[in-house]
Amino acid sequence: MNSASTGLQRLIVVGWILCALAALPFAVHINDRLDASARLADSESARVEVALQQRFQSPFTKIALLRMAAAPTPQTDEGQALLKRVTEAIERIPEVQGVISYLDRQETLFIGEDGSPIIIVGLHAPKGAEEALMAKLAGITGALRAELSEQYPDVRFGWTGEAAVNADMRRVSAHETRVAELRVLPLTLLLLFVAFGSLVCAILPILCGGLTIVVALGALAAVNRIWPTSIIVVSIITMVGLGLSIDYALLIVSRYRDGLDQGLSRLEAVRQAAEFGGRTVVISGLAVAIGFAAMLFVPVSEIRSIGVGGLLVTTVAVLAARTLLPVMLAWIGPWIDAGRLGLGRKARTGRRWRQWVHFVKRHPVGILAAASVPLLILAAQASHLRIDLPRGRWLPESADSIRVLHEIDAVARGNFGQIIQVVLDFPPGTVIQDEAGWRAESRLVRYFARDARVQHVWAATTLSTVPLAGPEVLKRLSESVRRTFVSADGRSVVIEVLPRKNIAATDAALMVRDIRAANPEVLTGVAGARLEVGGVPAFNVDYEDTIKNTLIRLVVSVCCATLIVLALVFRSVLIPIKAVALNLLSVAAAFGAVATVFQHALGARLMGLPRPIDGGFPILPVLVFCIVFGLSMDYEVFIVARIADGRRAGLADEEALVEGLAGTGRVVTFAASIMVLIFGGFAFGDFVLIKILGFALGVAVLLDATVIRLALGPALIRLAGRWNWWPGR
Repeated sequence: MNSASTGLQRLIVVGWILCALAALPFAVHINDRLDASARLADSESARVEVALQQRFQSPFTKIALLRMAAAPTPQTDEGQALLKRVTEAIERIPEVQGVISYLDRQETLFIGEDGSPIIIVGLHAPKGAEEALMAKLAGITGALRAELSEQYPDVRFGWTGEAAVNADMRRVSAHETRVAELRVLPLTLLLLFVAFGSLVCAILPILCGGLTIVVALGALAAVNRIWPTSIIVVSIITMVGLGLSIDYALLIVSRYRDGLDQGLSRLEAVRQAAEFGGRTVVISGLAVAIGFAAMLFVPVSEIRSIGVGGLLVTTVAVLAARTLLPVMLAWIGPWIDAGRLGLGRKARTGRRWRQWVHFVKRHPVGILAAASVPLLILAAQASHLRIDLPRGRWLPESADSIRVLHEIDAVARGNFGQIIQVVLDFPPGTVIQDEAGWRAESRLVRYFARDARVQHVWAATTLSTVPLAGPEVLKRLSESVRRTFVSADGRSVVIEVLPRKNIAATDAALMVRDIRAANPEVLTGVAGARLEVGGVPAFNVDYEDTIKNTLIRLVVSVCCATLIVLALVFRSVLIPIKAVALNLLSVAAAFGAVATVFQHALGARLMGLPRPIDGGFPILPVLVFCIVFGLSMDYEVFIVARIADGRRAGLADEEALVEGLAGTGRVVTFAASIMVLIFGGFAFGDFVLIKILGFALGVAVLLDATVIRLALGPALIRLAGRWNWWPGR
């Protein structure tokens, strides 16, 4: 080993150490910096939110809900005095722009069925300061509870709402990721030890995985300063980063060990592993990156964030395997065999793989039939997969804000979490202060109130208790109330629709679709009137529609890009077509498994759910398709690249198939086992979305690395023969 080579190796190691040290502080606190909510720019719900902030200057654009459990009902003098004391303490906080309770509107809607007051608090805080504000509010009510403990020992204050839920989701997400890592790392190390029979070899992939995750999270923190990203990316980076790093390390180390077994010197074995294994890693990383890159074109902040995180972690994993790992192998030298076990077992395993490939060679049609029929049956279940929001309780129960939200849902007389905000824009020449505008809004309010799904409607025409029947009522309203429901120029008004308490998110979304589909001119009786619908249900509709509208383009673009890349790499037409077709089968089977387990009640309890869920989240198809497509291609590239190396070395087609599968079968099996283990660690957490995602990815990898790549793929390669490599050589 010459001095120039040694100097380059030292430079590589120092560079990675510096990157890790620089990234570590940011990676440790990454959960505090990321966005816990999704955003949809240019959607109708986003336009309504902007209108409330700018045109109406509503103090209740962002709200939090406060429940006073075990407090006297505000319908009594004692309860009113207590409620007034609480609301005055909250109103003294500068970031609180308004408070609505039974004191302001004498409506039982603001009293739970158990008599507990429900308070709506309007918030205004700069981006990134919402959680600090919620902590301040919790501190205020905590101090009040201490003051009231002697007089009201059972009274409890509970906060919920978007800001409170986001703060709790951030904490729960960080905890879930740590628990999943601790759950899978010991078993992963054990599997690697079984795979290599050497503790040193087993530790190397773990080190690469940890380094990849730290550096990728640090890079994500830098990106987040320019392009705000979602907190869900942390789980994706951890899952994918650990899995890819271990896959690539398994491949490189196995090629190195194969070189040693062939009688090569350690330096020659390192060079061979870096050349052939490194080339396979780059091709595999490119295939994985295609799926994540496609997410950047979906106009949903969560999905774009995952695309960014996936690209970062894939790039880091490839660079670590391509540069650092060969240097570590060269430096470790003979110590890599410390405590080596199971050499005979490895030889027997190689013979078994050759026996299996010879069996596939003799019965390719039978293998195709036996392996494809069950997969096609499972894939057919994907047609039953629902991707709207689940009904019932699916948020983590360990979060205080979620518990309070469920308590409010249980006792409230309406569904406060699904309030629909409708902005009515009058045509030029019409304002709410005129009789025409007043009658138009009143007519629209009556239309909403007649809907059996609606509990109550709030609007400028419904708020005053003064028995006036015209626009004069507006003069009697307070300034804050007028700003909430009427724009400064009177050309626009807001109508808030409160669904009944038994209306789920999917039902509220259907209400939004009905409102948007209706003719506003017919509803209001005014030509040129326009309606825009906002609120949480409208956001859910926009979210679902945006994903559905881009899903087909995303699938086509990923498939086409993968076909082109594989065609260029392998100089073949059939190999890319086969790979993409098998990947699509793997994705469909994963969707079918999700529908079977989570929606058809066949195993929901085993996954920690008390009952099946009716929906599967709109984001799920995009995540599963893009991630599974890339990860499935991982093993395809491993196997086909080894077969192609055999063909380049002059082996016949069948001999190259035998040697390629025998050389990679063991690696693919252990890599897939570890990948399934990693995904399984996340599948048993409390986040239902991450649970389903972990399950879907685990099933896809399991099927892909066994039935598809070790049975269907070799059978198809055997049947195609020399045409696999047409038109190349």
